Amino acid sequence: MEKAFTLITTIMLSIGLYGQSNSPFVGADLIVHHAKITTQTGAKPEASALAVKGGRIYAVGNDAEILALKDDHTKIIDADGRRLIPGLEDAHIHPLNERNFNYKVRWDGVPTLKRALEMLTEQAARTPEGQWVKVTGGWSPYQFAENRQPTIDELNKAVSNRPLYVQYAYNRGYLNKLGMKVLGVGTPGFPELPDAEFEKDKKGKYTGVINGYTFTFLALDAMLPAPTPEEEVSSLVHVIHDLNRFGLTSVLDATSIIGYPEGHQPLQTLVSENRLNIRFPFVDLGWDQSSNEPFVDTEIKRITKMAPVSPGQNLHPTMEHGYEYEGMGEAIRGEIHDHENFDKPAYIIPKERMMKYAEEDVRKLIEKRIPFRMHVTYNENLTPFLDALDKVVKTTPLDGMRWSIEHAETITPENIERVKKLGGGIALDNKMAIHGDAFVKTHGIEKALYTPRLRALVNSGIPLSLTTDAFRVSPANPWLAISWAVTGKSVSGTTVLAEDNRLTREEALRLYTIGAAWFENEELEKGRIAPGNLADFVLLSKDYFTIPEDQIKSICSVLTVVDGRVVFGSEKYTNLVPKLPEPIPYWSPIKYFGGYYWSE
Repeated sequence: MEKAFTLITTIMLSIGLYGQSNSPFVGADLIVHHAKITTQTGAKPEASALAVKGGRIYAVGNDAEILALKDDHTKIIDADGRRLIPGLEDAHIHPLNERNFNYKVRWDGVPTLKRALEMLTEQAARTPEGQWVKVTGGWSPYQFAENRQPTIDELNKAVSNRPLYVQYAYNRGYLNKLGMKVLGVGTPGFPELPDAEFEKDKKGKYTGVINGYTFTFLALDAMLPAPTPEEEVSSLVHVIHDLNRFGLTSVLDATSIIGYPEGHQPLQTLVSENRLNIRFPFVDLGWDQSSNEPFVDTEIKRITKMAPVSPGQNLHPTMEHGYEYEGMGEAIRGEIHDHENFDKPAYIIPKERMMKYAEEDVRKLIEKRIPFRMHVTYNENLTPFLDALDKVVKTTPLDGMRWSIEHAETITPENIERVKKLGGGIALDNKMAIHGDAFVKTHGIEKALYTPRLRALVNSGIPLSLTTDAFRVSPANPWLAISWAVTGKSVSGTTVLAEDNRLTREEALRLYTIGAAWFENEELEKGRIAPGNLADFVLLSKDYFTIPEDQIKSICSVLTVVDGRVVFGSEKYTNLVPKLPEPIPYWSPIKYFGGYYWSE
């Protein structure tokens, strides 16, 4: 019997070997070797090479074993010993709101106010009549060496021949004299802006300085010239290029003001032309400016009647998880949206209002199995929201449906446990990195040092991500958030996180990879360099794990791969990607200044 088994085995092996010798070996599509790979897997935490096939990673190991998987068609990339990490994902960002990105002067990362003002003057000389010079957020006065905002006199001096609008987060706006004249500020023709406070001088004349909240500045920006469809597509191309340069391979659009489906036309153009260079899951607000219906009701109509789509459905025909609907958010109703202006005291919503609307709206969403994300900055507003959710789930169970709190800067340990018990996650943004100095002035350093409770949140095991909430309140640069979480310092260099409230480099990176993937139910397919995972990864300009802490914020990508395709390359990898098309219109500030100021 044993001899017969041996004979059969020998014959089968011979057949197998014969078959292999006559079948063409199909090698990897892409191999990257000579790298320092952080895999984020426990079984094999480090490697030097990886192989990609069909948009997924199919082998990870040392150079010799991975290079053996090549054939004549394999693209091979030498990493030159650089650090390679899983692709970053921003789980709360607003790229679709940047349909006019190419119209803007970006102050993101500019080191001095002097240079920022010079950029305005230079752009005014290029801007044609009928157009504005614009800066719409993405900067902080604390990033400037001068450590202050511009004065209205400085802005009028910088730009006198074109209308000018400058916005600081959702806190303050500036119109120069010509801008006020064009809009008719102070005349009956100027519409009333929600929550707006127009400053006046001693003579009772408007200065051009406007204080307000989110809806104030959204309304004001909507009054300015709109881009053409061609300019919208070009803007999105350049937005995505900037995101790829940071090392971002996925972004979860946390609502656009012009919602799905009409507001997605630039994105759908890139999808249809197979030019989408980033995975683009999204949630939708459901806001219909022509209707007074609750956001939830209009959202249900949009996804069931106007342009039917189911939660988790991928609308991209060729890229896995390329363009997926992830539910409703970040606001579920305007009346219970708290505003994060750290220059002012906390914005507290009446408890009864929060309870009433949260209960009504969340119940509808759970009944329809629509995942939801709720914007809550302050713990005083989170408590009644959780009270309402506790009440809802007693009769309308979540049954594993995912939901999250967005921002949650001042969340308490008690509410961390409540969110965890209810199965929610927290998408925590980096506002304290960008505006922490303002928080200190308003709320005091003692509170700032534990805002947010980073260590308690990580230790709790709750699903958690770090985000930017770009492009208005913050730059889209994830390395500013990671630097703040690790060093405890804001963009000014001020310590705003206590030493026992900071994260290790490994923990911070996980929040931008595996942690972020939870919010689209893909934590088993993203965030690791492992066989079977999506082929999204980044080669870094500096070694994140070995450079001094103060250099983390200056990291960028030299090679970004999405779905197994090289979508961004610099230095020796520049020629691996097609040349970026010139921004439209021809006078675009992006053409001259780019989207982010790089000092290195």
